[in-house]
Amino acid sequence: MSPRVKMPKQTPELRRRNFSEVALGYSKEDALREADRCLGCKKPGCVEGCPVGVEIPQFIDALRRGDADEALRIIKRRNSLPGICGRVCPQEEQCESRCVLARKDEPIAIGRLERYAADFGRDCRRARESTKGKRIAIVGSGPAGLTCAADLALMGHDVTIFEALHEAGGVLTYGIPEFRLPKSIVKREVDYVRSLGVKIELDAVVGRTVGVQDLLREYDAIFLGIGAGAPRFLNIPGENLGGIYSANEYLTRINLMKAYMFPDFDTPINKGRKVAVIGGGNVAMDAARSALRLGAVEVHIVYRRSEAEMPARLEEIENAKEEGVIFDLLTNPVAFEGDGMVRAMECVRMELGEPDASGRRRPVEKKGSEFTMEIDTAIIAIGTTPNPLVLRSVPGLRTTRWGTVDVDERGRTSIERIWAGGDIATGSATVISAMGAGKRAAFDIDSWLRDGGEWRP
Repeated sequence: MSPRVKMPKQTPELRRRNFSEVALGYSKEDALREADRCLGCKKPGCVEGCPVGVEIPQFIDALRRGDADEALRIIKRRNSLPGICGRVCPQEEQCESRCVLARKDEPIAIGRLERYAADFGRDCRRARESTKGKRIAIVGSGPAGLTCAADLALMGHDVTIFEALHEAGGVLTYGIPEFRLPKSIVKREVDYVRSLGVKIELDAVVGRTVGVQDLLREYDAIFLGIGAGAPRFLNIPGENLGGIYSANEYLTRINLMKAYMFPDFDTPINKGRKVAVIGGGNVAMDAARSALRLGAVEVHIVYRRSEAEMPARLEEIENAKEEGVIFDLLTNPVAFEGDGMVRAMECVRMELGEPDASGRRRPVEKKGSEFTMEIDTAIIAIGTTPNPLVLRSVPGLRTTRWGTVDVDERGRTSIERIWAGGDIATGSATVISAMGAGKRAAFDIDSWLRDGGEWRP
């Protein structure tokens, strides 16, 4: 079996000082060579591993024949956002992990081929079903909302998305840096959803400018896909000092307020010389790598477990290391110090004990291991929770002890005619899992509006 075709990338020395996309994408020759590695399994496990059920062998076969247009058409039968998924989805944990070749060799680079098809296949406009006369409101234009809206529009429904911010895309726009997911790609995918007849109302803060109860009076069904945009904090002394950001705020200032386009946009953000990013997920890697690009001299990832427990994608960890990010593992902050602005972070060393509820070994403090790290900027990237603004405006909406919306496997909430999905229901998760939730909810919304029946969430 021939080796997996590597993804061309900018060199670390070049890319750490620009916000252009790191991965350059396959050429036509690269895509053909990688597609030729596919065995075309009769019982493809890769499809079972895809949360939206993309017909993977079929689209790869089209690429093998040199037909990127057909490959894109096949993908879009199940996935309305392939340019996004091909870039940011953790295929190594999903479709690629189920590839037969993964048992003894490297799996097919499914995500890279999906990106190639999305970038070079001529877009196709899927045919809508006949109009059904039902109106559906989607709250939030992230991956769950966009997917749910696209599928419902194709089923013949009149769909309107309500987005709180001035640009559509949700976390795809404000949360993921340009060097990993260019804004032009997000805009292209959003425009495709619009082309299906979906209307998008921007600057519409549901729970403030419009109420959920108002939407229930005007629309036949509602899907809540507002994500999990409220940051978690460490709750340690000094956390209110200047120069300390949540990763949400930091990345939003960079992405939505266009700090990545400095000096064309003079965005108010503390660029910092010595930056500490607390956390070990993809958001932490995004923040650390962004800090480098804004001019930081030294950037540290501070994580209380070992690298083996890091939830970030392996390629994002490798990219961060290549670019010069310093990893302080088994390290935990206990306080910040400063005189209005943060000047230092008090830390302790950790060691791993027995596994906790997450299955990862619990970090335990080493006695007498205290030390001080001098910093001028800190970014907290330890997770998020759903913003309570919308949830508090819906009397009787059942939530879990984690603050997420309680839904069944179809996405139904405790309130009739209201569905929810994505991070608002699961907490922080992947783009593709949110899309899967949006797709399941769309199918159930269509089914329920046609057939009715007792609401049993």
